Amino acid sequence: MSIAVSEWLPPQAQDILLVLFLSFLIGLEREEKKVTAEKYVFGGVRTFPLIGLVGYAMSSLSGNQIMPLALGFVAVAGFLLLSYWHKLVTGALAGLTSELAGLITYLIGALVFQQHLWMATTLGVASMLLLELKGGLEGLAKRIAPQDVVTFTKFLLLTAVILPILPNQAFSQFQINPFKTWLVVVAVSAVSYGSYVIQKLSKGQGGVILASILGGAYSSTLTTVVLAKRSARESQPHLFSGGILIASGVMYLRLAVLLALFNQQLMRALAPSFLALGVLAIGAGWFWSRRHDASGQAVQDPVQPRNPLELRAALLFALLFLVMLIATQLASVYLGHAGVYALSAVMGLTDVDPFIMGMTQASAAVTPATVAATAILVAAASNSMAKAVYAFFLSSRAAGLQSAGLLLGLSVLGLAPLLWLF
Repeated sequence: MSIAVSEWLPPQAQDILLVLFLSFLIGLEREEKKVTAEKYVFGGVRTFPLIGLVGYAMSSLSGNQIMPLALGFVAVAGFLLLSYWHKLVTGALAGLTSELAGLITYLIGALVFQQHLWMATTLGVASMLLLELKGGLEGLAKRIAPQDVVTFTKFLLLTAVILPILPNQAFSQFQINPFKTWLVVVAVSAVSYGSYVIQKLSKGQGGVILASILGGAYSSTLTTVVLAKRSARESQPHLFSGGILIASGVMYLRLAVLLALFNQQLMRALAPSFLALGVLAIGAGWFWSRRHDASGQAVQDPVQPRNPLELRAALLFALLFLVMLIATQLASVYLGHAGVYALSAVMGLTDVDPFIMGMTQASAAVTPATVAATAILVAAASNSMAKAVYAFFLSSRAAGLQSAGLLLGLSVLGLAPLLWLF
């Protein structure tokens, strides 16, 4: 179809048609607004195409000079300023969307003449969507809490500001790479922040099970502590102990994803086992949570998500990651493989992510893949044992006994891959 059109229309005519089409779409949206609004609205299906044509013509007359095109932009902006002044003097709500859309329409015409067709089309479509979705966007702004905006800004700071400026090269005898170190922080933060956002959007409507799944995606240890404390106030031991097991199952799935991102060799060695353990734990936890409890009472309050994305937490994770990377290499050099295994067992008692991510970046010459994989299995199993202790002491008696039994069973199964893996 485009080939047939190009045969009987010169290129300039095709450009003009594109300018008219994109400008008309914006004008059509403004025309609809003019009909429904009971106040003055600038422009419509004739004005915006004319502005687009002015932009195209001025770009054509400018040649390689920017000044004529800029003067045309100033002239159009002057007319739009008069429109805005009219809104102010009439006492109406003085929004700027129509006037800004006029400026964008002028630029669309200029971009089409310069053959920046993709950019011109994108600006046109994006402008029309922003104008049309005013109600939905304003409603979204009302639903988003200010602290969530700050949290997203922090995430952008971690990913788009800090990461690109870090050097991607190894330093010191420990082969510390600042870029890869911060990339690990970004990856773990992204998983954590994604689960937090989903929990916020669900507003607790998914109950304990959804909170367990999403909580396990950013910290199964923290989720275990939260659910254990909640179970002490509720009479649903099967529900909460099953949820705790589900969170630990999601931990294995999260680790499989992180291994796939940062160490393909370890991923091939451990991902099948981790996927099997994760699916088994989630399935068993869901089945256990469905068992009937004597009280039959519904859970009183939804589990509130905790914001996992703080700059101090990210910096602390980076520091722990570096400490674990150095400690692993020192243990391997001076204490041998047994020292690495002992370190993995100890680190599993706290936050297991920095140690495991450190193993993914450890030098293969110092820590062979078989040693690293074994250490990761030991750390994950140790972490399940630690969570069993937390659940036993923080939960109600029934929920504590059930959670401890389930997590200890998962810990034993977590070591089973050692029998056939190597």
